[in-house]
Amino acid sequence: MEYRSLGRSGLKVPVLSFGTATFGGGDEFFDKWGAVDQQAADRQVAMCLDHGLNFFDTADVYSSGRAETILGATLKGKRDQALISTKATFAMGDGPNERGSSRHHLVKAAEASLKRLGTDYIDVYFMHGFDATTPVDETLSALDVLVTSGKVRYIGCSNFSGWHVMKSLATSEKNGLARYVVYQGYYSLIGRDYEEEILPLCLDQGVGTMVWSPLGWGRLTGKIRRGASDQSGRIAKGGAVGGPPVADEFLFQVVDALDAVAKETGKTVPQVALNWLLSRPTVCNLVMGARTEEQLKQNLGAVGWKLSADQIKRLDAASEKIPVYPYWHQRDFPELMPRVVG
Repeated sequence: MEYRSLGRSGLKVPVLSFGTATFGGGDEFFDKWGAVDQQAADRQVAMCLDHGLNFFDTADVYSSGRAETILGATLKGKRDQALISTKATFAMGDGPNERGSSRHHLVKAAEASLKRLGTDYIDVYFMHGFDATTPVDETLSALDVLVTSGKVRYIGCSNFSGWHVMKSLATSEKNGLARYVVYQGYYSLIGRDYEEEILPLCLDQGVGTMVWSPLGWGRLTGKIRRGASDQSGRIAKGGAVGGPPVADEFLFQVVDALDAVAKETGKTVPQVALNWLLSRPTVCNLVMGARTEEQLKQNLGAVGWKLSADQIKRLDAASEKIPVYPYWHQRDFPELMPRVVG
């Protein structure tokens, strides 16, 4: 397993982490992602540790806390072998203070996550989304207290706009508060919007990138291709709810390119798609999920080898889209911009 620094920090993380959104189930939304029970979770986590994957990503809202509880039980007696990231911000109840990134909610949410996980510290604590109703300095000062108390080691943000990230970083610098060292965001061969603003910002500010849904909400598993679609997968059952729309022809174009490279390398379509992401600037980790042990085994095969420069170039070309303004204009002046693609 390859390890990389988590942004501008001293923490080394494996390039793959295991996402637990499939743990628990129990409601309409998360049942579509998966309903991995305790025994299956025990086997999957053991497989990860055997392959050097010791980083596990979860969130308080995943199956209303059940994912954290299952992960905590699985890692009982193994906590010193693992890194855990979890998240807060989204609603955990109906009350007005049971959501958001206020000091009140974050302290309560962190304590609840620690209890469910059965641990006294969280390695990486993410703000799951930006809370525009809470002052940024309130959020960061609350996180700073969690860091200085030892309950949280590092902090990160997820699903923020570029200006949200930059305002937060500036606030941390101005006030001497703990700084976001990592951004967790959606990025895939069929979802490259991340490259327009967030990636250059992370490159400039030394923020690492953890990628969620690196297989494009399951569209890059190889089950959906030109002329034939496997109806047994998660997407066919409605598991892509919330995912961005993708035009069929664009998806087929990307999968055609993945197929060609997969044949050349002797790898699978998802392994090639994951490996491509590991070649991108700032990317230090891919959060991969799996409903079955077979899916997990296949995803673990995405590391330990590299695509050639020509193969990366062809995948880049197949997945290229014209960016929105002002990014298409900026591309006309590459000598003035950081090199973040290609």
